[in-house]
Amino acid sequence: MVEFIQVAGTAEIDRVAALARQTWEHHYIPIIGRKQTEYMLVNFQSVPAIARQIASGYDYYLLKTEGRSVGYFALVHNAEAQSTLLSKIYVHPERQGEGLGRRIVAFAEECSLARGGRELWLTVNRNNVSSIAFYEQVGFQNAGALVQDIGHGFVMDDFKMIKTLSATAVA
Repeated sequence: MVEFIQVAGTAEIDRVAALARQTWEHHYIPIIGRKQTEYMLVNFQSVPAIARQIASGYDYYLLKTEGRSVGYFALVHNAEAQSTLLSKIYVHPERQGEGLGRRIVAFAEECSLARGGRELWLTVNRNNVSSIAFYEQVGFQNAGALVQDIGHGFVMDDFKMIKTLSATAVA
């Protein structure tokens, strides 16, 4: 059974940060290197960073199967733009390939549609070939390059990907 638990308390934030470290070190060190991965974990996926993001309007969720936390994601709704940013989407490496990513995308679409969203969007490192292929499989389209300076000499060299939502068709 798959459950989506909205992150609210300290224990859940701790769990997200622990999952972030496990998934990011496995996935991103080969793509962006250890130094940038560590910098991003501390600045964007640590307990204080996640707590700040939640306080500023991010909706974080834990993905649980069989009572175990196996992934997480975050949504940021923009009512004016009728869009939702799928800010984070990570599944533990041991659980990838089980359709959990598709379940997350479907849930994100439902959340966006419930708030009047017409599109779901995300950013993905342009060298993250496997993730780009997954996003394309679930209906996202590449909307172009997006390079952001994140400090200390690091940049996020991404593609912005967008999925147009329909109230009748969910991933």
